Amino acid sequence: MGPRVVLAYSGGLDTSAIVPWLAERYDARVICFAADLGQGGTELQGLVQKAKASGAETCVVEDLREEFVRDFVFPTLRAGAVYARTYLLGTAMARPLTAARQVALAREVGAQALAHGCTGKGNDQVRFELTYAALAPDLKVIAPWREWQFAGREDLIAYVRAKGVPVQATAEKPYSTDRNLWHCSHEGGILEDPAQEPPSHIFLMTADPTAAPDKPVTVEIEFDAGTPVAIDHAPMGPVELLETLNTLAGEHGVGRADVVEDRLVGMKSRGVYETPGGTVLHAAHRELEQLVLDRRTLRLKDELALRYADLVYDGRWWTPEREALDALVNETQKQVTGRVRMKLYKGALSVAGRESPYALYQPSYATFGRDSVYNQKDAEGFIRLYGLSVRIAAGLAAARQTEIGAEVDA
Repeated sequence: MGPRVVLAYSGGLDTSAIVPWLAERYDARVICFAADLGQGGTELQGLVQKAKASGAETCVVEDLREEFVRDFVFPTLRAGAVYARTYLLGTAMARPLTAARQVALAREVGAQALAHGCTGKGNDQVRFELTYAALAPDLKVIAPWREWQFAGREDLIAYVRAKGVPVQATAEKPYSTDRNLWHCSHEGGILEDPAQEPPSHIFLMTADPTAAPDKPVTVEIEFDAGTPVAIDHAPMGPVELLETLNTLAGEHGVGRADVVEDRLVGMKSRGVYETPGGTVLHAAHRELEQLVLDRRTLRLKDELALRYADLVYDGRWWTPEREALDALVNETQKQVTGRVRMKLYKGALSVAGRESPYALYQPSYATFGRDSVYNQKDAEGFIRLYGLSVRIAAGLAAARQTEIGAEVDA
């Protein structure tokens, strides 16, 4: 008998082909692992039967929704991490959790190898394999896309059909879709041409903004130390809260992003993302931070967010670097507590109000009306000191010009 291999399995085109391929290429006994991250729809239905029909010994499906939102989504949200200016990292956050649980299953069943369906061109291969390296450096890694003879998805479609394995992908609609509670990503097909508008039929979580309700809706989100905990005064757990916001924002067409991004391996790629609830949460969280954090802490936080986004995107989740960044983020979030009202209307999002017991905004200081707390005369001395270096430089420059003029006259 060949090695026992635990395969990260979705039931999609790539992993459907990998199950019989592993048996043929390695004489492997394949155990499939699927993470329930809130894919929705029918993606997980019949997955165990499909895996077995493809030749797997069994398929383990684990509900990781709570852990995903609580321990991966919300920390990334608190960090304010956004990649390529608009990508909210839905796929990138999911991979280290999926791979970690895949490793745990491999330990339980005594597997000798781990396998994934990531291509040799993408980021996910790095995310999976850095997790493997951190948690199971002793296990062999099999990456079929870097070994097999298939040149593309058209070849895979023909292969799985020959094996009698049903898949949703076709040569006419060869899209790659990845969905979880946070987002849904779309790649491939016509989307590979960044000049082409995404076809309307690909969207699963968001309504066409032009067909969204004609009246705006306002939703209030409550945060406790940077973590969202309630919607419209109703306390909710992580999964319920995100599902509720996804439904509401999706109905109003909020959360679509068409992104040309830089992959870790060096090439640019185009992805279309739907992140309805996440888009609202990010905007609300930023507004609350703006209200309660001082200017220099906000600047530090913005710099930190870029570094955190790179870390997540590049698959460096299971590292001391991420733990150190989390510690810093958590320190900045201690007073990010309060409520933010967001208005949703035909794909657009705007703030309708914010409040916090830790707000640094004080009307008595900021008012243009009469006040008794601010002496405007104080600004004169402040400006003289703040502009001292400017005045010194200007004075020296004027003196040099005078000397040059005198030399010319002489």
